[in-house]
Amino acid sequence: MQRVFSNFVLIGMPGVGKSTVGVILAKRASLGFVDTDVLIQTSQGSTLQEIVDIDGHEALRRKEEEVILALSVRHHVIATGGSAVYSSRAMSHLKSDGMLIYLEVDLPTLKARVPDYGRRGIAKRPDQNFSDLFAERATLYKKYADLTIPCSGLSQEAVCEKILDAAENRTG
Repeated sequence: MQRVFSNFVLIGMPGVGKSTVGVILAKRASLGFVDTDVLIQTSQGSTLQEIVDIDGHEALRRKEEEVILALSVRHHVIATGGSAVYSSRAMSHLKSDGMLIYLEVDLPTLKARVPDYGRRGIAKRPDQNFSDLFAERATLYKKYADLTIPCSGLSQEAVCEKILDAAENRTG
């Protein structure tokens, strides 16, 4: 028996387009939209970068896990922060009623999209460069994903189309 999903949950690296694709996907599928990065910033009254600068990258990961575990929505597109995959509890919670969709982009494309990764509010170790972070997280994204969408060279609308087609093929 196939699982029926209420939510689409977007996972992937910073700069892959989770928030932008999420808004478009929510409109196309007549769903609500939630961005967990925005929830973190609203609840903390700080930007992600301020949290990392003041409390460290582990604090941002803890806050992200808290926000995700408190999230209780149905019929939504959920754009997660890039580090959400470090929490198996958060991933299990999201997977309980959602299809986890890994938006996959190659490293050169990401580097071009996120030239300021050191100021982006990314939960990474201080000694970790973007390439190492990419390699570390790619394994986790693939581990949790129900669906992987290769996004390099695609418009945001084309990514949404691929997601909707794949979701329809899984449920219909």
